[in-house]
Amino acid sequence: MAKIYSIDGIAPAIDPGAFVHPDAVLIGDVVIEKNCYLGPNVSLRGDMGQIWLKRGANMQDNCIAHTFAGGEMIVEEDANVGHGAILHGCRIGKGALVGMNAVIMDGAVIGQYSFVGALAFVKAGFEVPERTVAGGIPAKILRDLKDEEIDWKKAGDQDYQNIIARSFDSLIAADPIEDISEVQGPRIQYSGVPPLYKTRKDRPN
Repeated sequence: MAKIYSIDGIAPAIDPGAFVHPDAVLIGDVVIEKNCYLGPNVSLRGDMGQIWLKRGANMQDNCIAHTFAGGEMIVEEDANVGHGAILHGCRIGKGALVGMNAVIMDGAVIGQYSFVGALAFVKAGFEVPERTVAGGIPAKILRDLKDEEIDWKKAGDQDYQNIIARSFDSLIAADPIEDISEVQGPRIQYSGVPPLYKTRKDRPN
């Protein structure tokens, strides 16, 4: 069971169809809709404003979400937030992708099906238009997204839904195997969507 805390009598609301990792921490005014995935060490602090993840959204390991007083932080349907990202009082649009270790500041809006690059810093109030790529410090609009890139993202959403099912079915605390000689090659057998650089039609040979 995840670490769930109420504050001022307000407790997080989590749909039973969402998977929240046991090492995640949720405090106060947090709402998690069906088919969301929250990875290990996600921290959602709804102690100053509301944090809401809509259906099918996911936040990977070590993501942090918070707001200023009276603010809100919304991740819309099927949006993906990469490992280590920090979201503060912003809005992530439907189907958007936030790269690993990106920082999205207050009042920023990430448009539907747009990508924010890894390590980007999106300053307060900045808007990333729909179907564009933003990156850099501070983030700037780099280009429009290609249809193949958006299709790749949509296909990858199913991988996260599969992780939810697999986690409900088989994720348990376990003792490690001490005899390393028992391990012979890769043991996780899973076929999913490959990384984008492997699927791009214009990638170099």
